[in-house]
Amino acid sequence: MTTIYTNGQAIPLSARGSVTALGNFDGVHRGHAYLLETLKKQFPNRSLSVVTFEPHPRQLFEGREISFRLTNADERNAALSALGVENIFQITFDQEFAALDAKNFIHQILYKSFGIFHVACGEGFVFGHNRQGNTDFLISEADKLGIGVTIVKPLREEGTVISSSLIRSCLKNGNPEKAAHYLGRIWCIQNIVEHGDKRGRTIGFPTANLQLGEQVEPKCGVYAIKIRLANGRMHEGVANLGYRPTIGKQTRACLEAHLFDFNQDIYGQKITVYLYHFIRDEKRFSDLNELKKQIARDANNAKEFFKIKNESVNSL
Repeated sequence: MTTIYTNGQAIPLSARGSVTALGNFDGVHRGHAYLLETLKKQFPNRSLSVVTFEPHPRQLFEGREISFRLTNADERNAALSALGVENIFQITFDQEFAALDAKNFIHQILYKSFGIFHVACGEGFVFGHNRQGNTDFLISEADKLGIGVTIVKPLREEGTVISSSLIRSCLKNGNPEKAAHYLGRIWCIQNIVEHGDKRGRTIGFPTANLQLGEQVEPKCGVYAIKIRLANGRMHEGVANLGYRPTIGKQTRACLEAHLFDFNQDIYGQKITVYLYHFIRDEKRFSDLNELKKQIARDANNAKEFFKIKNESVNSL
């Protein structure tokens, strides 16, 4: 079980002396997994930890309302736990911490507060006030404290570096399958089901509505999806992600998910929506009748997608 330590918490002796990866870990993709695996192979008998930040530094410097994250904190921490991380040192990234210089980050945070034995990070890792610390500085200062350092080259596939920005690009281009390939799992949105205008019910397609919040906005359009409910059950469906141009354009993108053969009330529940396949671009229809016909076609396309996918899995 993974333990999460936040600012001000005393770090027990059992969590000190760990081998620790440094980074934002947005998405916890295959490149992050490679970094953690490299560290674990070096020190198989040491507990594996992560030092990360919340909110993401970009949210402090560019504004909390920007939407770019692949995972929120809960999803990120769950993904790290699934990779065998035993302790997560989650630092509150605020103005006070942003003003901390690189030397004190190493001496006061990594050494004194967390008692880290060995650290690992990617080649491009920078830290400290005004990003003044780099990997060379980390190696030099950590050595003075007896902390070992491993710099891990990025994971590449066919010459392409697997990164959070690459996965965001896949999603923005309407390619959730490619995003899933680089992530190592299906990308998802997790949020509370909100009340909408219930217009979907009037045309025979009731929907569960979710805001994207701080997460990246994928390409607007219709997707084949699966939803995990609060009770853990999975359901297939189809979803429109976008601004609803037929109904009256919204100022923020919203995900409207229609589940197949489902009629439960899930308002107020936290659900997870997995984007499997992009079906078509979002577009404006002349009236609700045309929209209804198109949603029926979209639903059939999504059902056919999952039928083929399930058959291919069962044939293995």
